[in-house]
Amino acid sequence: MSSIKIECIAKEGYRIGESPVWDEKESALLCVDITGRKVCRWSSVTKQVQAISVDAPVSSVALRKSGDYVITLGTRFAALKWKEQLVTTLTHVDKDKPNNRFNDGKVDPAGRYFAGTMAEEIRPAVLERHQGSLYTLFSDLSVVKHFDQVDISNGLDWSLDHKTFFYIDSLSYSVDAFDYDLQTGKIGNRRSIYRLEKEESIPDGMCIDTEGKLWVACYDGGRVIRLDPETGKSLQTTVKLPVDKTTSCCFGGEDYSEMYVTSASDGMDKEWLSRQPQAGGVFKITGLGVKGVPPYPFAG
Repeated sequence: MSSIKIECIAKEGYRIGESPVWDEKESALLCVDITGRKVCRWSSVTKQVQAISVDAPVSSVALRKSGDYVITLGTRFAALKWKEQLVTTLTHVDKDKPNNRFNDGKVDPAGRYFAGTMAEEIRPAVLERHQGSLYTLFSDLSVVKHFDQVDISNGLDWSLDHKTFFYIDSLSYSVDAFDYDLQTGKIGNRRSIYRLEKEESIPDGMCIDTEGKLWVACYDGGRVIRLDPETGKSLQTTVKLPVDKTTSCCFGGEDYSEMYVTSASDGMDKEWLSRQPQAGGVFKITGLGVKGVPPYPFAG
């Protein structure tokens, strides 16, 4: 762990950077700026960031098997053609809740796109409670709602044997597990596997490594923590970042040995921003000694 190196690769000052995803074909990192309404792509070759502006808060981005990307935009699942900068709505959810938007999303090992909703925030982490739901978009573009009463639908991932689905509803301060049926995409038997300590603050985005351990970005905690879902214990590997509002994490790079962490600057005053000039940046962490699992593409 002594060789860990943290580098700010995109100093864009995103308002709410989220949903980092490695695109192997492009040797690039995708992410979104939710309130900035942008889908961004950082090239590891040119070290440049390209951004596409969209017409609503965009909260997650995922690869698509047929090429290009899928995104969650407002309360829509949508397709994004990068070169043409073209967004096409696939389907709508939460039509009865005009104040809602999607938050984090991720594709499961069978190519289904899981994403959850929440009420729009009054200010960071302050919102009308229990307004969100968790959904799955199937490859035929049908949608299933798993449950509602969600505060801030957040981090998602699957165990290496695909039998467990991990999920975070941020204001519960808990990382939860469900039994998972890969054939049907059904989830059940919800249980908490880890409760966050006070200094860890609010659990946000999450990813899994090839040892089956979970990495959770802690919003307002300025860190990414590593958990063992089997024992429910935090492991000694905590990566502290130079910004407080760490939002999500993923593995990427040629062999998935690099970790990428997004962050936010919304809700920070001038004095706070002057102390953390890299707030809203995207960070690359090397030297962790573990590798991640490549992202799955949406099958539809």
